[in-house]
Amino acid sequence: MIRTYRGLTPRIPVTCYVDLSAQILGDVVLGENSSVWMNAVLRGDVHSIRVGANSNVQDCAVLHGQRNLYSVQIGDWVTIGHNATVHGCTVEDECLIGIGARVLNNARIGTGSIIAAGAVVPEGTVVPPRTLWAGVPAKQRRELGEKDRALILEYAKNYLDYVAIYLSETSK
Repeated sequence: MIRTYRGLTPRIPVTCYVDLSAQILGDVVLGENSSVWMNAVLRGDVHSIRVGANSNVQDCAVLHGQRNLYSVQIGDWVTIGHNATVHGCTVEDECLIGIGARVLNNARIGTGSIIAAGAVVPEGTVVPPRTLWAGVPAKQRRELGEKDRALILEYAKNYLDYVAIYLSETSK
């Protein structure tokens, strides 16, 4: 469901796929070719949410800001895994936020990084570019190389294929 909240209507390009079960409301802007999947929630009611081009927000993920303090900024070519929570933070380009991960207020995830499944990135954490973080609380485990970058982009590209398939199905 896409709905207006306090006069703000989500802006969603026609190249995007948003599943019927997803909830998107308020001050939310999606970039070209991005997707929001089953039962995901993007609550732009207390602060803005921006999702870059070619990014995907998978099933049951939640994006939400902190009132009057922290927006949610998602870069291009980002994958946000199933059941992840991304709250009041910035995720730069070409990142993978793993299944069930939590990224909390005022955190910044540097370009080309991976937050492992189930990790919790505490408030105010700055994740350097091209690093892998895992654990509770999340800690840097290693630097990432070109194979890791290719894997991050492969996940995002897979979702571009799904977008094309789902859009073709809904146009019938």
